[in-house]
Amino acid sequence: MSIVSPLHVSRFIQAHDLAAAKKGIKLSIGFDFHEYLAITRATPTKAPTYPNFRPERSPIKTGEGYWMMGVDANNEVALLEAARLYDLSDSNFADHLESLQAFYGEPAIYAHPQDRCTCRAASAKQMTGRVAYHGDRWIRRDFRGQGIPKIMAGIARGVSFAMWAPDFLCALVARKRLDRGSVYGYAHYEPGGSALHLLDEAIVDDDCLVWLTGEELRAMVQSGDVTQFVVT
Repeated sequence: MSIVSPLHVSRFIQAHDLAAAKKGIKLSIGFDFHEYLAITRATPTKAPTYPNFRPERSPIKTGEGYWMMGVDANNEVALLEAARLYDLSDSNFADHLESLQAFYGEPAIYAHPQDRCTCRAASAKQMTGRVAYHGDRWIRRDFRGQGIPKIMAGIARGVSFAMWAPDFLCALVARKRLDRGSVYGYAHYEPGGSALHLLDEAIVDDDCLVWLTGEELRAMVQSGDVTQFVVT
């Protein structure tokens, strides 16, 4: 396994931070998910945050999660995204989803009896160890169509690598996002990642699984180029 210099990581993140600044966005990283939830709830047009990023439903230990916020020149929220680390040393991502532990710290307490999640993506069974999960991305309408997702992807991958050097980095995304090319920096995708029904949350999804291996993430950061991988 090659070693990535801290300078490479710093330059990788800085390059994307500068790209955001050129778009008129000032980025910041936070770790308090109570604060994050307060921000998301006060942000017009953003859909409700899923329970896996809500600390009253799924506590995130210090050092095992972060969130990113971008504000415009008026200090108004323009973009949001969150990430967390799952320790699946004795499990895998498919089982983590289907047990609902990916969404609730204690499914027996917080999940509705009719809640369910089915993962048909065979690759999810191979995703074990330290699995970084990215989600809850939101971009304000007036900043869409400007390449912002690619900038956010770069920042998130750089920070996740710096904090965790995970064995896998993944997300669950709607197929329509893949079709319109708004998912950047993932080497692989597979349908059937998560057929999710959370009754009390009014969530019904059927998402694809997208991911990078730890070595692919390492190579991306080392090269400094988030565009080298395209979803295949």
